[in-house]
Amino acid sequence: MAHTQVGKKKLVARIRRIKGQAIAVESSLESSNDCMAVLQQIAALKGAVNGLMKEVLEGHLREHLGDEDITPEQRQNEIEQVITILKSYLK
Repeated sequence: MAHTQVGKKKLVARIRRIKGQAIAVESSLESSNDCMAVLQQIAALKGAVNGLMKEVLEGHLREHLGDEDITPEQRQNEIEQVITILKSYLK
């Protein structure tokens, strides 16, 4: 997946921020913080994960499905793989 390698530094920085947000949620729960504060942190965490998914998915679609050199069979296989991932992600 060359697209993840090209933007590797940016993607790793995003996942590190997400990791920090997850730790903050855990700390909030352990500290018995206000429910609204915990809910807000969870919403921010979900948004960050969705942003990461969007970025990687967009790169994949542009690089793999946008490639004019792939056969119709390869394109269909890629589409099926993306659909499977999206179904799992959106559960």
